[in-house]
Amino acid sequence: MPCYRCDKVQTDPVKGASPWRRGVIRDALVLVCPDCQRTAEWTVDLDRCAACASTALVRELGDTRCRDCGHVGPGSPAGTAGSPAARAGAPPSLADQVTAALERLRSDPSAGL
Repeated sequence: MPCYRCDKVQTDPVKGASPWRRGVIRDALVLVCPDCQRTAEWTVDLDRCAACASTALVRELGDTRCRDCGHVGPGSPAGTAGSPAARAGAPPSLADQVTAALERLRSDPSAGL
């Protein structure tokens, strides 16, 4: 997966922690290369946690999870007032539609038959 800002492709890392950082933009996992992290505004486009406003979000099995506070749920897109309700006027994304379908199946397993 390339850097979302400059399209640089990640290479095999040397031993130790990777200098690349993960983030979420519109419910999609993105990577940021070390060069792009040198700019002060590299986190501006990243979604923020709806609970603590952190940009330390990761996508796992279709869910967005905050690595700082542990909140699981959609993040707030960059530039919104901080809650997922702020984007309620937008049409649901494919990810939102799939999440809603999975929630319906979890609440009523017979609905999938």
